[in-house]
Amino acid sequence: MLLGQYGSGFILERTNGGFTMCGRLNILANMLNNQVSDELRIRFEAEENTDLRPTQKVSTVVKRPDGLQQLDMVWGIQPSWSKKLLINAQEESAMQKPTWRNAMQTHRCIVPCSGWYEWRNEGGPKKQKYLFSHPDGKPLYMAGIWFEAETPQLVTLTTAANEVYKPYHHRMPVISDIAECSTWLENGNNLNAEIKNLTIHNI
Repeated sequence: MLLGQYGSGFILERTNGGFTMCGRLNILANMLNNQVSDELRIRFEAEENTDLRPTQKVSTVVKRPDGLQQLDMVWGIQPSWSKKLLINAQEESAMQKPTWRNAMQTHRCIVPCSGWYEWRNEGGPKKQKYLFSHPDGKPLYMAGIWFEAETPQLVTLTTAANEVYKPYHHRMPVISDIAECSTWLENGNNLNAEIKNLTIHNI
């Protein structure tokens, strides 16, 4: 069963465990840091966290005048009008929304991760937890936008789920191909990111 992007697959592993869409990340530091450093030609040093949650520190990549560099941020913002923490923004409408517009224009980032988690109600006492990752252990580069603060804050971007992903959630993260990272960070066009060729593996 396949869905995904870029001709390379993603593995979906079934684990036990709910949270909002793409509300937890998997960071396997040793492998991730080496690969991101090599692929983006920067020094990238994320901390190990196999259950990274909103409000916690996330290591991202941003574009500076002298090139790409790591910038650690806190995941989620809470505008004055919101009663809850916001961790995602819809990529299709972010440029039109006052909350996201300026960040979309000037403060884009990439969130390298080893995978992310999703939950689905399958009729049991608890929702079933799934881990999405690359079958070859390669980094996933999520698109995000960030906000100036004493500790910078970020939200990740989502897009509409395709037909195969819809059984898990109606939204999915925007994942950048390595070749598109620079274009995204330089405030170019939105990514045409859609997850394809997903290998689903239940354990």
